[in-house]
Amino acid sequence: MTRGPLKAIVVGAGIGGLAAAIALRRVGVQVEVYERAGELRATGSALSMMSNAVTALADLGIDLHLEKHGRQIQRFQIRTGGGRLIRTLPFPEACRDAGAPSFCVSRPDLQRALLAEAGDCPIELGAVATGFTHTDDGAEVTFEDGRVARGDVLIGADGFHSAVRRQLAGLDDARDGGYVCWLGIVPFRHPRFTTGYVGHYWGSGQRFGLIDIGHGRAYWWGTRNMPPEASHHWRGGKGEILRAYAGWADEVREVIRITPEEDIIAVPAQDRPFLEDWGRGPVTLLGDAAHPMLTSLGQGAAVAIEDAVVLARCLTAASDPARGLRRYEDLRRERTRELVTASRAASDAQHLENPLRRALRDLRLACAPRRSLLARDTAMLTFTPVPATP
Repeated sequence: MTRGPLKAIVVGAGIGGLAAAIALRRVGVQVEVYERAGELRATGSALSMMSNAVTALADLGIDLHLEKHGRQIQRFQIRTGGGRLIRTLPFPEACRDAGAPSFCVSRPDLQRALLAEAGDCPIELGAVATGFTHTDDGAEVTFEDGRVARGDVLIGADGFHSAVRRQLAGLDDARDGGYVCWLGIVPFRHPRFTTGYVGHYWGSGQRFGLIDIGHGRAYWWGTRNMPPEASHHWRGGKGEILRAYAGWADEVREVIRITPEEDIIAVPAQDRPFLEDWGRGPVTLLGDAAHPMLTSLGQGAAVAIEDAVVLARCLTAASDPARGLRRYEDLRRERTRELVTASRAASDAQHLENPLRRALRDLRLACAPRRSLLARDTAMLTFTPVPATP
């Protein structure tokens, strides 16, 4: 009996879900996407599309033309809160060695690029998943409004609060990062804010990022240590943020000052302990649903895109869908575990409050051999294609 094309149900239309839909359709899988939101509207913040995401997409012949939507990273500097340079990282060279540039782009611009590439892929909105069942022949998802979707495979790409993960493994293991994140995008000009600039500023228990995302705009983020009861329900205003960065570099204070208060978003920092088993039968997880990580390395979106490409390759190479999903999970486990762990370690180091430990951290970075920094970043930015044979 000849089997027709595989059909995948993707729950979640964020970056990971759209990337999965694009990658799966590229290899001939039929896809339906179900999104809980009532409209596809990415708001507020921005993110990094690192070299590994670009090369992963290129593995399937996909080009999102990110140079039109965002800005290529050309200079990456670490500074003290007051603006003193600690180290210029060899990041552009690492991108070159990894085989592709890295970009910074706003979420709405990236969403537009992904939707354009997704073309006529069916995307159902207002679909709040409540559970799923599965057999050897496929999976069935039910939704709050009574809708039902059936497919040969089910991909949970529904983010940190994933309904698919909840049924597979539960959601009672969220870990607080120990700080709040403030996010904003605003048109910005400053002598230090040059084309392709990425600046990270380190203070006592707090950080700041100032990033060129193209089209004359700056994306900025600020973090500050605080307990979960404060970071998860922060209700302060722009005045509190400005006070938190009093005495910091001029460009830091200025970009906060000119950002309209209503355009500033506050979110808690969270991840989860690494989940070893992502699926069973014809069901698996992808992106933040599988391996949420803190944002310290800027790899969340890129790794979700890696997942999507590896998933597509594994499904088309497998003799049956479940075997393809297990191979995908096996290939992704070590890489994603390392990045979840490294993101948490980087976050802890960058939020130190003890003056001596902070001084030693900065000195180690300033004195680190350039070749070791280059090797570290190149490894992080390199996508490894799926081996030809299982």
